[in-house]
Order: sequence, then C-alpha cells, then structure tokens
Amino acid sequence: MASSKPSVAVILSGCGVFDGSEIHEATLTLLALDRQGATYQCFAPNVMQAHVIDHLSGEESGESRNVLIESARIARGDIKDLKDFDAADYDSIIFPGGFGAAKNLSSFAFDGADCTVNDDVAAALKAIHDAGKPIGALCIAPVIIARVLHGADVTIGQDADTAAAIAAMGGHHTRASHGDIVVDSKLRVVTTPCYMLDATISQIADGADNAVRTLLEMIAQDRQAA
Repeated sequence: MASSKPSVAVILSGCGVFDGSEIHEATLTLLALDRQGATYQCFAPNVMQAHVIDHLSGEESGESRNVLIESARIARGDIKDLKDFDAADYDSIIFPGGFGAAKNLSSFAFDGADCTVNDDVAAALKAIHDAGKPIGALCIAPVIIARVLHGADVTIGQDADTAAAIAAMGGHHTRASHGDIVVDSKLRVVTTPCYMLDATISQIADGADNAVRTLLEMIAQDRQAA
C-alpha cells in the first residue's frame, strides 16, 4: 500500500437511524479514524433499501431509495460500491450501526436468528477474516458478524432478546455498557454497544474511539509481526 497509515473500510447501510446508518455512529467512527491517524474509504452495497422511514413521524414514507446513493450523503460522495471491495487494499473493516445494518445489510430486523446477510457484505467480511485482519462493529451491526463468523464473541449491550438471537446463530454475547468494547481475540472482532443502550452522543464518541483504537492497535501488531 502506498500510505504508511492504516487503511480502514467503513461499511455504510444508508443514511438515517431507522432505515440506514446511524449518522452519529458513522460520523464519529470516521472522526475517530482520522484523529487516530488512519485513512478510510466508505463502501455500501448497491441495493434498494428494505423500506424508507420518515424520521419525523417514524412511519414508512412509501418512497424507494438506494443504499449506496443514500450512504453517499454521509460520505460526501466519496464512496464505493461494496462489490468492488478488495481486502488486500485495507487493514481492517468496520460497521457502524443503525437499523440499516439489520434491514439492508442483513434481514435481522425481520428474520432474527434466521436472517440472511447481503452477499457483498458477507463476501467482504469473509475476505477480511480469511486475511487475518481485524473487524469492528457498532450498535446492532455485531449481529452481522455473528451470522457470518460462527462462534463470534460480540456485544450489542444488554438487550436480552438480541443476545438470545446471537446465541441462536451460534455466537456468544457479552454484556457491555457505555464505551465498553468486547474483543474476540481468536476471530479478531471488536464490538461496542453505542445506541443499543440509552446513550448520549458523547458516550457514542467514547465507544467509537475505543473500538477504533483497539482495531488500530491490532493493525500495529500485525505490521510489527510482518
């Protein structure tokens, strides 16, 4: 890679907590990466959203929107189609939360433990995992990790029903609170609960900072061992 800085792929799922990426989590993840000396590239699958929610009323709007196009709002247009992701170009991958992770990147919001994962999302995760590179996920996004990487130890905070679904998928759930991270050293997965808890934006920043810091420490260890 041309840059000596760690390079992280950030996988978005739209724009807005109820039908896409949670904007605070996504933005604070990008901020943490930049402040801690990493570069990043945003990606999203080029698929239609499961549905579109009016974030003022909380009701479905009846519109149709594209996940990649909506994610470009957060990325300020600098985003790539996830089908073009190449694990060789990145040191790590991280998934901010929001219902889009459970509706657009996977079907967890509708199918629970029987959910499927978008093909491009699953391929990117498996490629990074097969390369031995670390993976991060915030909020509800760890359910995707549990679905794709059997036996993963993750956290979504303290929600019993979601924890039970993770267990039903063959994963392990560890309870966590604000700013906490759970590290699966074997599978090299870092997760933090963020808005799965009743949280302030400062607490979201703490979670994002801690998750990113741990991922970058893993990357530094990889580079020292190479």
